[in-house]
Amino acid sequence: MPSPVVPDPTAGRRPRWVYSVGAEPDARFSLANERTFLAWVRTALALLAAGVALEALALPIHPGLRLAAAVVLVVLGAVAAPAAWIGWARAERAMRRGDALPAPTSFAVLVVGVALAGVLVLLGVLLA
Repeated sequence: MPSPVVPDPTAGRRPRWVYSVGAEPDARFSLANERTFLAWVRTALALLAAGVALEALALPIHPGLRLAAAVVLVVLGAVAAPAAWIGWARAERAMRRGDALPAPTSFAVLVVGVALAGVLVLLGVLLA
């Protein structure tokens, strides 16, 4: 008598380098990881919107510094989304393997970038 075929729960799930290792973690942890990912995506969208708004609106800020701050915000937004995906994948893979969660990698870039944009806007306001 042939044994029943058990479907592979990871079949069709991407990325394979995440789902092909380890065991399925508790769903609560995977869902929390997804919520963190989505929060980072919202942050990326907010950074992009802030950069576009800063340049599109006629704010009384020195034009060169306003453009520089807008570029910094847009670049941060463009970097935050892929960083969010990489962070999600690293955490999901670590949970599947039973490893410790990896340290965040993009916090420093985000903090320095937002601080730089803030300083540029402040200088732009003072010099306008």
